[in-house]
Amino acid sequence: MEQLVVRLGANPDEPIHWIVWSSQQNEIIASGELPEAAQLATLADRAGRRSVCALVPTSDILLKWVELPAKAGRKALAAIPFILEEEISGDISQQFFALGPKNGNNQAVAIVNKEKLQSWLSIIEDAGLACDQLIPDVLALPLAGEDAWSVLELGQQLLVRKDDWAGLQGERDWLIQAINHLARQYAKQNEQSLMVNDYSGTDLAGIENLDVSVMPLELPMKVLAQGVKSAKFNLLQGEYKIKNKVGGGQWKKWRLAAVLAVIALFTTLIDKNLKQNRLDEQLAILKAQVSSEYKRAFPNAGAYRDLRTTMARQMKTLEQGGGEASMLIMLSQLRPAFEESNVKPQTMRFDSSRAELRIQAVASNFDALDKFKRQAEAQGFTVEQGSINQKDNQVIGTLSIRS
Repeated sequence: MEQLVVRLGANPDEPIHWIVWSSQQNEIIASGELPEAAQLATLADRAGRRSVCALVPTSDILLKWVELPAKAGRKALAAIPFILEEEISGDISQQFFALGPKNGNNQAVAIVNKEKLQSWLSIIEDAGLACDQLIPDVLALPLAGEDAWSVLELGQQLLVRKDDWAGLQGERDWLIQAINHLARQYAKQNEQSLMVNDYSGTDLAGIENLDVSVMPLELPMKVLAQGVKSAKFNLLQGEYKIKNKVGGGQWKKWRLAAVLAVIALFTTLIDKNLKQNRLDEQLAILKAQVSSEYKRAFPNAGAYRDLRTTMARQMKTLEQGGGEASMLIMLSQLRPAFEESNVKPQTMRFDSSRAELRIQAVASNFDALDKFKRQAEAQGFTVEQGSINQKDNQVIGTLSIRS
């Protein structure tokens, strides 16, 4: 399965990193960086029929756990915005709440401003892309395990995944200071260093209280593209859920195209009928010409019922009439093969006892000799290739042709 993964910025003027990743082949098809969101439309051709996943900055999303009553139903889930109201700045009606995984009575929730979410979707739609999945970028980082973090440097930013539903993302210089502070707190509480898996060669040597494990150095977007597969979460829920059925508005958009397609189909059928009539007329003319040429070549042959069978019998008679005649007939029959392949005979020898023509031929390349062989075999000859040599810009080969 191939997928286009793009990482959007917090604002339209921020760079966009992208990658076309094949999970089946485990390889990068293409990747790059765009200077701003306005250039995202250049990826429409690369997307093709591939699924599209967009990663968005976690700094614009609040990832929280909410403890719910045991056997909580839909009413309890609907009350989540009010449970978190005191932790959210701004009107909760302007926030979108997407549900993540559930662990016992704890429900994971991602909160994002509706205007911000809509701006990301508009950027994607204006670029002519159809997004299947929208994920906070840190959730695409590999999980490092219990009490361990994963760190990835992407452009001028750092992405940090702390656990299965928590992380940090922001400008590198600012986030280094935050990691330094958090590592110091962790060391005080646990009397040991914080373990970190570094996936992109980030320089963390200056931070104390860190136990850094350098992971295999990979392209940052490759690490994120691999993590997308295991990220089951999708911000596109509820009112933003992808609609599988084609809506009425889309039908109106395509209705004209459908009408034109039907008209084109009928036009094609009429055109083919006219062509068939012309071909029938041309076939009758050709049959008359063939009959005339046969009578001219064999004036004493008399009447015939099947021209093909009669011609074959006459040719066989000619072949039995002598080696020279048989050789000329073979050359005549091989003429189309010589002309289409542009192969030219240098020397030739005919063995009448075996009805075999041996030639040394000159061609422009090996494909020309192969084309001559295919053309001759299509006419019923058996062709065997002998030695083939290349001299200057030409290919010289030996061919044995049997009738």
